[in-house]
Amino acid sequence: RYVCLGRRQMCFPVCRCHTAAIPAKRCFASSLQNCRLRKSIFDGFTLQVKSCKIDEKMKLLRLGAAMSVKYKRVLLKLSGEALSGDKGFGLDMDTIQTICKGIKDAHDLGAEIAIVVGGGNFWRGRSSGEMERTRADQIGMLATAMNALAVADSLEHLGVEVRVQTALSMQQIAEPYIRNRAIRHLEKGRVIILACGTGNPFFSTDTASALRAAEINADVIFKATMVDGVYDKDPKKYADAKKYDTLTFSRVLADQLAVMDSTAATMCRDNSLPILVFDILHPENIAKAVAGEPIGTLVVEQ
Repeated sequence: RYVCLGRRQMCFPVCRCHTAAIPAKRCFASSLQNCRLRKSIFDGFTLQVKSCKIDEKMKLLRLGAAMSVKYKRVLLKLSGEALSGDKGFGLDMDTIQTICKGIKDAHDLGAEIAIVVGGGNFWRGRSSGEMERTRADQIGMLATAMNALAVADSLEHLGVEVRVQTALSMQQIAEPYIRNRAIRHLEKGRVIILACGTGNPFFSTDTASALRAAEINADVIFKATMVDGVYDKDPKKYADAKKYDTLTFSRVLADQLAVMDSTAATMCRDNSLPILVFDILHPENIAKAVAGEPIGTLVVEQ
């Protein structure tokens, strides 16, 4: 029995008990003469994949893998500091490559991934002294664009198809952010990297993450930080700091816990967007989070 995704030369058979999990549309049996049989194992059942002249194999494999992930569409918030590695400033390409391998592993599981990058490894508007705030924030937006291009390059070297979209117009180097186009990229299996925050001063990249996640209908926000979750106080200063496994947004706002700024946390609460906070020092955590393994701290309103 052949099931088709609606495009030519993308037909493949599945075992009868899992057929309902595949969106059945039109079937082009005539294209099968151009195909050769491949097998892939997903969760104990055999998926017979017909790989055609055009290379759609990876898209079909990702579809089969996506059946087992907990979060189908995620927005990953990467801080600028995470990209600087031990240097503490600028870009550490070895660190970026390691993080991107973790992103690729999560992508290969079938997750649709959007990334919002910060710019703190180059510039922090709130530390700009007497500079006018609007100008300082605009410099920070440009810093996020540099980080986005660096992450995109590393992902492309790993064979991942990537699109960079910016909230500010810079069409010579990136696409403008358009919601429908971003969603279409995700549906086609591309990773999108969103730069320049919201395009407005006075709004952090945390707020941009909440806004973009709501716009693209993400299932969850992954906030990759330098600690393995949310604590009641700084674990680097206090040995008795308590880690939370789950939290509510009301508790985060009331206790002023360091998850996201209050604007971002309020937006997530109002739009029922959970946040999973985990350690990016171990990039394999991204794939573990996509698969639903219990890591970090989950912030969700009950």
